[in-house]
Amino acid sequence: MNHFRTVVRSISYVRWYWLGNMGGITVIFLAYQLPGLVNREFFNLITGDAPTSFGLWTLVALIIAGGLGRLAGMIFIVTTNVPLGYRIAALLQKNMLGRIFQLPGASALEGSAGEAISRFRGDVDETRWFPLRVNDWIASIINGALSIAIMMWIDPYITLICLVPIMAVTGFVYVLRMRIAALRKAAREAAGNVTGFIGELFGAVQAVKVATAENSMIEHFATLNQQRSRTALRDRLFDQLMDSVFRNAVNISTALIMILAAQKMRSREFTVGDFALFVYYLPGLAEMTWMFGSTYARFKQLAVSFERMRKIMRGAPDEDLVAHGPIYLNDDAPPVPQPVRSAEDRLQRLEIRDLTFHHPDSGRGVEGVDLSIERGSFTVITGRIGSGKTTLLRALLGLLPKDRGGIHWNGESVADPASFFVPPRSAYTPQVPWLYSAALRENLLMGLSDDDVDLAAAIHAAVLEEDLEALDHGLDTMVGPKGVRLSGGQMQRVAAARMLARSPELFVFDDLSSALDVETEQTLWTRMFERRGTDAGQTCLVVSHRRPALRHADQIIVLKDGRVHARGDLNDLLQRDEEMQRLWRGDEEPDPASPPPSPGSFGGS
Repeated sequence: MNHFRTVVRSISYVRWYWLGNMGGITVIFLAYQLPGLVNREFFNLITGDAPTSFGLWTLVALIIAGGLGRLAGMIFIVTTNVPLGYRIAALLQKNMLGRIFQLPGASALEGSAGEAISRFRGDVDETRWFPLRVNDWIASIINGALSIAIMMWIDPYITLICLVPIMAVTGFVYVLRMRIAALRKAAREAAGNVTGFIGELFGAVQAVKVATAENSMIEHFATLNQQRSRTALRDRLFDQLMDSVFRNAVNISTALIMILAAQKMRSREFTVGDFALFVYYLPGLAEMTWMFGSTYARFKQLAVSFERMRKIMRGAPDEDLVAHGPIYLNDDAPPVPQPVRSAEDRLQRLEIRDLTFHHPDSGRGVEGVDLSIERGSFTVITGRIGSGKTTLLRALLGLLPKDRGGIHWNGESVADPASFFVPPRSAYTPQVPWLYSAALRENLLMGLSDDDVDLAAAIHAAVLEEDLEALDHGLDTMVGPKGVRLSGGQMQRVAAARMLARSPELFVFDDLSSALDVETEQTLWTRMFERRGTDAGQTCLVVSHRRPALRHADQIIVLKDGRVHARGDLNDLLQRDEEMQRLWRGDEEPDPASPPPSPGSFGGS
């Protein structure tokens, strides 16, 4: 879909607002004609240079009618501008976010989250007001065409001469169209770099502090802002230069009228009223050509924004960016679908065969993993740093697109793991959990009804009771962006409670206790195992190197360089496997003899 069709498609979504706005702006521009005609008749009346068709009071009535017309048009504009812009913005943002949710969760974005936000904000803002600019342009063409027709009827020669500077400016804009697009692209990319860096920085505050890299981060941030300032200044300066050229074209045309009309006015071929009308209409003609040039320039800039937003869509058809659908700006949002448990959801056996995934940038990942998990079992995946533990979980759950391999739930093939491995079948707590800037209760429920969740039991199992008592507002405490008001351990336990509240068939933990102190970790695992004791069907797949988890494991999978190195229970592995013995001693560092990351190595976190 080309950019023009994308604009048309977005306009069709708000067509009634757009048509109402078009009617309002057209009425305003047409009402603009009346003062020019009244000026001509008035000056002809008082100078007697030409016969007049209207009396003085008729002219006054026409002036009042023009003012009332502009007022009516303004009412239409005020009532349609904001709804139109916000509906287009909401549609674009909803479609981009929907596409992100369709993609594998761990690789949904090509860049950083902060850079993506710049597209959701800056590029959407660039797009949503463009239909209003189109309305201004169309109405200015109607007004300009009518003005030219009246001027040609009065004096074709002077009309054509005074239009030359204005038309020349239009050609000037066309010649510079590529420069316009290049400047806007550079400005948008520089803004994206700044927001992307901010997002990454706030997501790695602890790492920056540990590395004492605060000064270097500040210097890099200043450099990015300087680049953004330069590109934005060039873009804005070019806009202002073009605007100045358009505006000055009116002054040149006015001077030409004065020169050409001087002799004709002596012979009464061109009256003072005609001169007043020409001078009055010239700004409108300049506005028409300025609107043409400005709209064309904005369209070239809009093309940059469309391309940036389409990169968010990653492989989806172009028309999906502006696919029509409900947005619920003024209405209540539909209720969140509640998970419905069926007999088919009950887990008996989960089987993985030849599961393989390689990271595109490094070639590392997991290779040929086979795994069988029985109902009620506790399976631990362990291995050194970079052995592929997290990658294995993500590939299994559909958060990364597997290269090959089969996944079977109770013997039935799972075609789309990303949509299949959700509550009530499974729930997942990642190594670095994400919380939303909302109340703690909302982060736990995530749309579920209080009546359908045993929140107290989930909080108890996740060892959160004392933390809740320490919070000012308990479950109603706002956790801040990404849960910034909570410690790392609290965030992990909130994520665990969120998962436990859903009581899925399969619990998937990725290094759940990595940010916990020894005492809290011991309590957490104890309560988890007590929970398993009361629910024989609770099945767990856990990434961990901690001894409490390893001791309770029914089977342990040892990964090395992305492959299954060994499997068995703890006693068996400690007796026969050197790799397991190293992990039991707490040695998780990568083997220094291992080759560096390359397309031929299959490690990865």
